[in-house]
Amino acid sequence: MDYSIESAPLDKLQSDCLVVGVYENQSLDKNAKQLDALTHGLLSRLLGRGDIKAKVGETLFINHTGLAGVERIVLLGFGDKNQLNRKSYRKAIQSLVKLLREAKLKSATAALLDIEVQAADLIWCGRQIVEVIHEGVYQYSATKKIDDKVALTHLAIAANAEQLPLATQALQQGQAIAQGVELAKHLADLPGNICTPTYLAQQAQTLAAHHPDLQCDVLEEADMQALGMGALLGVSRGSRQPAKLISLHYQGADAGVKPIVLIGKGLTFDAGGISLKPGLGMDEMKYDMCGGASVLGVMRMVTELNLKLNIVGLIPASENLPDGDANKPGDILTSMAGKTIEILNTDAEGRLILCDTLTYAERFNPDVVIDMATLTGACIVALGRVPSGLFGNDDALCEDLQRAAEVACDAVWRMPIWDEYQEQLKSNFADLANIGGPDGGSITAACFLANFAKDFRWAHIDIAGTAWRTGANKGATGRPVPLLSQYLINRAG
Repeated sequence: MDYSIESAPLDKLQSDCLVVGVYENQSLDKNAKQLDALTHGLLSRLLGRGDIKAKVGETLFINHTGLAGVERIVLLGFGDKNQLNRKSYRKAIQSLVKLLREAKLKSATAALLDIEVQAADLIWCGRQIVEVIHEGVYQYSATKKIDDKVALTHLAIAANAEQLPLATQALQQGQAIAQGVELAKHLADLPGNICTPTYLAQQAQTLAAHHPDLQCDVLEEADMQALGMGALLGVSRGSRQPAKLISLHYQGADAGVKPIVLIGKGLTFDAGGISLKPGLGMDEMKYDMCGGASVLGVMRMVTELNLKLNIVGLIPASENLPDGDANKPGDILTSMAGKTIEILNTDAEGRLILCDTLTYAERFNPDVVIDMATLTGACIVALGRVPSGLFGNDDALCEDLQRAAEVACDAVWRMPIWDEYQEQLKSNFADLANIGGPDGGSITAACFLANFAKDFRWAHIDIAGTAWRTGANKGATGRPVPLLSQYLINRAG
């Protein structure tokens, strides 16, 4: 998919399809008013006879325009002008991409930068056009032949001379975030027999090879053994695929600036180990590496925008399978931090690979550490599939992430990690148990991680309910790449 800025005035524009905005009560936006004049009142007449009510996401496709340079026009509804918020704006763009796909158009021009959205600026509006349309045209094709390919290959964003600098910035941000989301979705949608820990490491190395400020190191199992990562290695024992600890280092600021450390759970397949999961729906456990895929997606975004930050991306990658050498319930593991862990359920493995990675993160003297993981089905019970669960030991960091989530429309909801929940993790035989019982499962999982994050500012994002869609539209979402991208853009100023 290609994107560009179109600076030609509407009366000189050459476009297969021009998209303009309309509001309820037969109101036209600035570009639509100009287009109405050029078409001798065509848009006003269509509105007047009720062909479109202009509710949010409602569209009207006009095949005959009377203009030499514009072959088709789409009127896109934005509802009540005084109540248009970020979510409604994105909903309208989602309807637009559906129409463009169904119409089999190869290119279009969106003249939507004059749409006024509550608490949003021109950069945000332009960026969302790219992000939403790019997501809408994504098709997984790595292992499947696509007969009905999306025809749309080019989108132009119309901008006048005054808007041009901000529109250019919006396009750059939108493309970078969209490409990061696409990478995360592609990796997550791959089957587990292709996307193994070794494959993830290779993708990280390929990403690093394309940017001079990005380096990649991969720790092998022998390296982890030397570091004392007994929790992480305990998970990989049941797999024939060797575990990898992928480390990406981006230096966009001075060497003395403390880095932001991003950690992504990279379970490329999770059968539950000896505590075997039910067979129904187990195919979706290839998505247990969505946290790791998101780290790669975010690092791609960072390199595209050359953000003035130092960032370390860590991805502990493994499989969790049943085997004669696999962890058993009742086993005791010793983590890199020296804490012993009683394994009460081998399917609570994500926290085991993350806890050693959190300890490993200390060596980078981080400013903040943020981990993201498809950690608990309990998070879906608590929050459904709309927000990701947000936990953390630092209010300022969590508030920054919440603000970024609101701007990115990648929702999170803050959850507690009170000391009282630590009682559920007590063990008669180890320093910690790896599960805390059926009550508050997402909270006790976060509390487990908190034991390994006491020496730095830390946040944990549970994306079990948001990293992929199930059912007929099964597929990865790329979340929380938009949230973390906005957070890092904010941090970079």
